[in-house]
Amino acid sequence: MTDAGLTHLRALEARGHWGIKCGLENPRKLLGALGHPEFAFPVVLLAGTNGKGSTGAFLAHALQACGVRTGWTTSPHLVSPAERVWVDGAPLREAHLDRLLGEAFAAEARMGLQATYFELMIAAACLAFREAGVGLAVLEVGMGGRWDATNASDPVLSILTNVEMDHMRYLGGDREAIAREKLCTARHGRPLVLGPGLDPAWLWPLLECRPELHPAPRLRAERMAWDHSWVEGHRLQLAGAHQLDNLATAWEALRGLARLGFPVTIEAAWRGIEATTWPGRLWAVPGLPGVFMDGAHNPHGARSLAAHARATGVRPHLFFSAMGDKDLTGMRIELSRMEPAAVTLVRGDNPRYATAEALRTLWGAGLEVLDIDTAAGRLREPSESTRLVCGSLYFIGDLLRTLGLDPTF
Repeated sequence: MTDAGLTHLRALEARGHWGIKCGLENPRKLLGALGHPEFAFPVVLLAGTNGKGSTGAFLAHALQACGVRTGWTTSPHLVSPAERVWVDGAPLREAHLDRLLGEAFAAEARMGLQATYFELMIAAACLAFREAGVGLAVLEVGMGGRWDATNASDPVLSILTNVEMDHMRYLGGDREAIAREKLCTARHGRPLVLGPGLDPAWLWPLLECRPELHPAPRLRAERMAWDHSWVEGHRLQLAGAHQLDNLATAWEALRGLARLGFPVTIEAAWRGIEATTWPGRLWAVPGLPGVFMDGAHNPHGARSLAAHARATGVRPHLFFSAMGDKDLTGMRIELSRMEPAAVTLVRGDNPRYATAEALRTLWGAGLEVLDIDTAAGRLREPSESTRLVCGSLYFIGDLLRTLGLDPTF
């Protein structure tokens, strides 16, 4: 944040980003006190362990290209909380978000509530979308689904990208338990789009309602490079086989929205998809040649990233950091499969980061562990090798702040 006058944004940041509450009573009361903005527009509810941000980016850009005024929420942010709320292809300005948060805080006080960071952000986003008169909003679930603030909406269509092991402390210790939490974003009789890797027969007994299941068929790349792919004659700026699954999921959602009467056309949707970029997802960092950043933060994401490196013959110099509550061993095993040319470990100041000792235990006792400032300096230095920053979106955000880069340019 750049303006000392953004008092509501600073109050929000003081709440902390993490945590979950069981129950939708809080968000429903908060939204009710604001006049229920979540019901002022149709909603697509987007859940899944990985790929939500990229799927939402494809979907929002395609809808915008089709002439649908589109709202979109995503998380986490890299540098500013304003990155979490987009209207028609652009994030909110911080001053705009601060004003809307002021309304949410005032409603919280009137109702005698103690809302979470995420509940306040979703309330502000819904206010922004109602104010902008969006024709559709894509709401990305923060964690799980059953108790997520976004689930206070009434989606016309829901999406589940995939189900993998993450947030087990909150969601359960096996894939079935995690799937049950995420499937609560579905609505009886309404479309539920499934990512290509999901088996409808496995999911069906786990559902607590009976939606219409629409599995997304897989897409194949005609050509695939480290930083782009070609699909059906169209160049994608989001690279990797895992992005083809995210695109396939977005396409199935677009088909579902077309059946519901939204003005989706193939030609316009492809224009939006070709224009889709998503900072922090195998992202070529502007001004730092050869530096890429990817927010893979669990073994499944790390596996996809390593598979892409192997498929394209790239052995990057890895700059790795992660939060201490993540599956560090699983990520190390998967990322090691890309046989990185070198590994540099980094630890941030926040206590949530994995300790230097934990990082060395996993990757090698002889490896140096840099602080964020030193790592940023190394990345500024010219290099002939491809450098890949990964392990956490929060790590990427800290680096970008230190480097003075704005991911929304």
